[in-house]
Amino acid sequence: MSFARRLSGTIYSGAIYIVAALYLGVALALTWSQAYAREEPAILVFAAASLSNVLEEIGDAYESQTGNKVIFSFAGSMTIARQISLSSGVDVFVSADLVSTDYLEQRGLILSSTRENLLQNELVLVAPEDSTTRLAITPGFALADALDGGRLALANSVSVPAGRYAKAALSSLGVWDEVSHLLAEAEDVRAALSFVARGGAPLGIVYATDAKIEPRVQIVARFPSNTHPPILYPVALTSDARPGAEEFLEYLKGRQARMLFENAGFATF
Repeated sequence: MSFARRLSGTIYSGAIYIVAALYLGVALALTWSQAYAREEPAILVFAAASLSNVLEEIGDAYESQTGNKVIFSFAGSMTIARQISLSSGVDVFVSADLVSTDYLEQRGLILSSTRENLLQNELVLVAPEDSTTRLAITPGFALADALDGGRLALANSVSVPAGRYAKAALSSLGVWDEVSHLLAEAEDVRAALSFVARGGAPLGIVYATDAKIEPRVQIVARFPSNTHPPILYPVALTSDARPGAEEFLEYLKGRQARMLFENAGFATF
């Protein structure tokens, strides 16, 4: 059975968000230490929060078939990219955007020859399961009115891929300025999802795969793909990846992993 440190929390903004990010870095460092403290070597994978459920499932299948252990840490893509830049020991990086992977590649911290796009996703507008909100996503759609005094939950729109995709989509649709002061920004997309699921926000923007695994939310509408950059998930070995990491990377691209990714709602290449 693989181990995972799930990193989630409540809603952050401004200085509180920065403090939370510092604590998150410490937590990721602890995960690294635990991986190395084990008597048996394990492959350490840092991955986007939106991959947590499916990668845990894939990790279990891989361990069952090979006997090789995999440890995961999940958080916002840029958060874990920066953690990799500050420490060593991570073997595989899976991001929810190109920017975070570019950040590591420009610093020589991933093996460029192993980098490729693994998955695609969709962006959706969600509401609590008992919501009666109905909206069609079109230019200038009445998102602010639909919030009805509540807040729009999304991942941090500056540092987290899902939040940046959300901002891009709302900007292209001409409604960002109307709702930018009505945001409840979270440390990652799963935290934003949780906020809507608990009834803390009437609407939120998350990935389609997140909405699929949370029965307490419903999809109100899907954002047209031309309103935001393609939601791509690159994968790569880090520059100090250990023997065995390449085998797991190949497993991620193989038939069984592809089936599990697709069952979870991701599109594969």
